[in-house]
Amino acid sequence: MLPLIAVAGRIGARGKVSRLEVSFAGRRYLDAVLRAGGEPVTLAPRDLSDAQADALLARFAGLLLMGGSDVDPAVYGQERHERTYGVDRRNDDFEMALCRAAARLEMPTLAVCRGMQVANVAFGGTLHQHLADLDLPVEVAHAPQGFPSPTEGVEHPIDVASGSLLAAALQGYGTPPAISYHHQVVDQLGKGFTATAWAADGQVEAMERADGWFVCLQWHPEDTAPRDPSQQRIYDTFVERASLAQG
Repeated sequence: MLPLIAVAGRIGARGKVSRLEVSFAGRRYLDAVLRAGGEPVTLAPRDLSDAQADALLARFAGLLLMGGSDVDPAVYGQERHERTYGVDRRNDDFEMALCRAAARLEMPTLAVCRGMQVANVAFGGTLHQHLADLDLPVEVAHAPQGFPSPTEGVEHPIDVASGSLLAAALQGYGTPPAISYHHQVVDQLGKGFTATAWAADGQVEAMERADGWFVCLQWHPEDTAPRDPSQQRIYDTFVERASLAQG
């Protein structure tokens, strides 16, 4: 039986395909899970108590959190920066509840871009709301010119910590470039997280927890996974771990 992967869905505004709000998941994430041998199931955002989040995730073998717009800075005690965009507290609260439940259940979890930021905040961490405000030692492009209007990210190299879950997943495949599409980054790490990859400017590109297999990436491996085995390998390892956890 294919392992069921819970994908934290997102509330989106009504548009050409729907006269009302929608709950959705991006095709690239779903396709990467399918290629890895998992069956993705999109979860509709809702209010969840801890017990409800545990009961919901207990039906699944793994949890995937997608990229997207910014987390409400009020969650981590900051005023909103003028460049912070797309905030919807309903999405934030839902995804944070799932993150904490996944850790309690020691469920294999992969959190991508915004997903990494949500996970960090869920465990008491903070974010830099706008990278351009930071005085960094070197210049690294973390987003395309005109962000967030262009649809594709930019590439830059990363360093991965040896002995990490991410390094183990990539063993034999080499270190892929980060496909970046973000203007916010992790500042203070949330409780229980360890940084495991960095960009040349020192920004955290990956972090992980000891609660099962819980890996967070600031970049988007699914963007180039169809043609880059090293990026797809991250999803493959995630689904393999979910399958093992499912028994």
